[in-house]
Amino acid sequence: MILMSSNFLDLTGRVAVVIGGTSGLGRTIALGLAEAGADVVASGRRQELVDQVAAAIQKLGRESLNSSVDVSDRASIDALRDETLARFGRVDVLVNSAGRIKRTPTKDLAEAEWSQILDTNLTGMLRACQSFYEPLRASGRGRIINIASLTSFVALFEVAAYSASKAAVLSLTRSLAIEWARDGINVNAIAPGVFPTELNEKLLNGTDRGREFLMRTPMHRFGKPEELIGAAILLASDAASYITGQSIAVDGGLLASGVNC
Repeated sequence: MILMSSNFLDLTGRVAVVIGGTSGLGRTIALGLAEAGADVVASGRRQELVDQVAAAIQKLGRESLNSSVDVSDRASIDALRDETLARFGRVDVLVNSAGRIKRTPTKDLAEAEWSQILDTNLTGMLRACQSFYEPLRASGRGRIINIASLTSFVALFEVAAYSASKAAVLSLTRSLAIEWARDGINVNAIAPGVFPTELNEKLLNGTDRGREFLMRTPMHRFGKPEELIGAAILLASDAASYITGQSIAVDGGLLASGVNC
């Protein structure tokens, strides 16, 4: 017997926090969750962007919160959690989308750059998961969605720090999934393929790197940000009640690709 709602993808009544949700793919996911019915707190470092995305969420008829966050600062993350709980009384979904990338030949990679990238992409994610653990457990159907990458599976040229951080994101996702399953928290990841954003567009547009990505992608195009929304809604919803420790690649077939002609 199926005991869930007939609309498994309806997020009405849920509260989602999207860290790194003020620009790029995180912003698109935040708005997609709002369109699916959730109240969404989309946060990032820049207050002006927080205000803009909060207004966009409210325009969709959902509630939001105008609070910034710095994933390098545990106190900042805890403050976002406390403000969200004070406003909504619960947190059901946490999306970890904050990230940074820089292309540097590995022989020239400074330890400071390595540390900054891992701190944002990996340790910042750990801080957020730890901070929001209790409200997600209290939800009874907590969901964590970590944004992984193609580099969680394959190497990309001259982004060793980013690749290492995203490979570790997938490992962290699996570790938390098996630890927190008993607490009613499902932990999964989305691995986007090639989606031009502010973070990576200089590496893709009109470059040999971009052309090689297109050659290796069976759909022969870059992704559109809105094409990530379906996976995010799935993993946030009752439809994912028995899915944990998994990564969904939204990549136009790139990871499955061998020879395309």
